[in-house]
Amino acid sequence: MNDSVDKLVIFLAKRDGIDKLVKTFQYVSKLVNWHVEATNPDISKRFKQWEVAAGLSRKAFRTGRFLTGFNVLRRNPGSTLSLRLLAVFANAGEMVYFFFDHFLWLARIETIDANLARRMSFISAFGESVGYVFFIISDFIMLRKGVKAERALRSSKEKAAEEEKKIKEIRIDRIMRLMAVAANVADLFIAIADIEPNPFCNHTVTLGISGLVSAWAGWYRNWPS
Repeated sequence: MNDSVDKLVIFLAKRDGIDKLVKTFQYVSKLVNWHVEATNPDISKRFKQWEVAAGLSRKAFRTGRFLTGFNVLRRNPGSTLSLRLLAVFANAGEMVYFFFDHFLWLARIETIDANLARRMSFISAFGESVGYVFFIISDFIMLRKGVKAERALRSSKEKAAEEEKKIKEIRIDRIMRLMAVAANVADLFIAIADIEPNPFCNHTVTLGISGLVSAWAGWYRNWPS
């Protein structure tokens, strides 16, 4: 019990940990609002307010987040030229997303012209979707490399403890990358809903489930081991 509490404290001490928790609030309230909208307008209104407040607070909390892309590229540019290029495009898209998200937040709270909100939302979502596509491609390449590396280790005649340790590390990395792919695909649906509104991506259930998949996959990846 104490171990779980300690992990929760560590999780909530992270910026990403708080973001995933508030994101859960945002999309649970979106789904509840949709579910009770016709039967209980008063409750629906309260959950809608909670959704909007959670969304705006996440934008405020992400102030300056676009700078993290530079740090990621500096620390881990990629082992090959193709992975380096994918990392540059992925992080560039994410930086565009977070940078213009600042202006979207300011437009939503009417600190700047509220009419700019739609344009800022489009630019932010476009950068976001570009970033997600390249992150997904990069993760699939690394997953494939991991599968090949594991097969090579398993086909080895020697079953040393060091090899078993490497196999375990590959499996852990695979799970984390699959969680990243799930989160990025889910967030891509949300971004597409902003870029090119359509009945499927813009449906409340699609947005709600996508938001929760992204939040909980991120929750898993950020939870202390």
